[in-house]
Amino acid sequence: MLKTLLIATALTLTSLASVAKPIASDENNVMPLLNGHQIPAITLQDVDGKAVELSKLVAQKPTIFFFYRGGWCPFCNSQMGQLKAIEPKLLEMGFQLVGISPDTPEKMRASMNKQELDYLLLSDTSMAASQAFGLAYYTSADITKKYTASLAVTNELFTTPAGDKRLVLPVPAVYLADKSGLIHFQYVNPNYKVRPAPELILTAAELLVKP
Repeated sequence: MLKTLLIATALTLTSLASVAKPIASDENNVMPLLNGHQIPAITLQDVDGKAVELSKLVAQKPTIFFFYRGGWCPFCNSQMGQLKAIEPKLLEMGFQLVGISPDTPEKMRASMNKQELDYLLLSDTSMAASQAFGLAYYTSADITKKYTASLAVTNELFTTPAGDKRLVLPVPAVYLADKSGLIHFQYVNPNYKVRPAPELILTAAELLVKP
């Protein structure tokens, strides 16, 4: 009975995770995937424009996915540098590090070259992954205007249910998944200025691979 219940619960979580979530009205109303959910079967592009399937990617080795807003965001660039610093330890533990953002492959390559990054970056211009992970949200009219004008963000604008054109971004997040695609750790914070400490990510990674 207990085994049947656990299997049913796991199937329910997987089913819920596979449903694309609507774009949230703002960053405080996102519905992110949680521990126990599966990494969605989404295909994105790398910096060379080649298709990469997340389900096949995660099957290769335990994976740390991190969602960031774009190379124009100083807080994201800082986080990317912090992850670069701990990447050698993550590689020793058998992990692969994967960054996902709305940036185009060309902009991602520029970020990779500028920061001398070795880990994989994937382009989510359609916000398919951000929606599947439950992280996508509409920015306000003021923020859309500020980011597109002052910060020269050129992402495609999305139409809200009310018919307004808005910039859609992912809430910054970190996910740790095993080779089966099962999520063991997630950190999602609507405050884009606050990112998880590298030590927290390392600890979560160590616990995931601990015998």
